[in-house]
Amino acid sequence: MPLTHVLLGLGSNSRREQNLTAGLDALAQLLDDMRCSPVFESLAVGYKGDNFFNLVVSGTTDLPLMELDRRLKFIEADNGRYAPDRKGLPLDIDVLMYDDLVGNFHGLELPRPETLKNAFVLWPLALLAPQVMHPGAGRNFAELWRDSSIKQQLWPVPFRWNGQELTPAALIRSCSSS
Repeated sequence: MPLTHVLLGLGSNSRREQNLTAGLDALAQLLDDMRCSPVFESLAVGYKGDNFFNLVVSGTTDLPLMELDRRLKFIEADNGRYAPDRKGLPLDIDVLMYDDLVGNFHGLELPRPETLKNAFVLWPLALLAPQVMHPGAGRNFAELWRDSSIKQQLWPVPFRWNGQELTPAALIRSCSSS
C-alpha cells in the first residue's frame, strides 16, 4: 500500500508532559517521517478541567484510515484515556487529515472540523504544515491562521521530546513580550 500523509492532533490535561511523551513515543513506532509542531498550553475548550498541552504531528503511514484510528485508540487506552477512575483527559489523539480525504468515514469526519475552529489546532498546523491545503476550505493552513478570528487563549510552552526542543525559544519569547 502506498504511503499516506497524515496530520494528527494530540492533547493532554493530566500529567501532560508524561502522557504527550508516551503518545509521541508510540506514534514514532507507527509513522514514518514524523515531525512535531511546537507545543501550546491552552485553557480547556468544551471540557471542564485543567489547562491542556496540545500539538500537531505530521507523518506518513501505510495503514488504512480505520486501522490507523483503531491503533490511535489503543495508544490512548494505554495512557489511561478510558480508565474508569481517570483524572482529566490523559491523552487524546485525533486524525485531523488523512491525505486530502473529505467526508464521513464510519463516524470519523475528515478533515476534522476542529481544525478551523480551535486555535490550539490551527496555530500548530500553520507552523508545522503552512503550505498544506485544507481540502474543505481550499486554502493553506498559514493563510487560514493568518485570517482567523478565533478568540482562545493559548501560548507556546517549552517541551522536550526525543532529545530536541519542540517549541523554539524564539517563539516563546515573541509571545511573552506581546
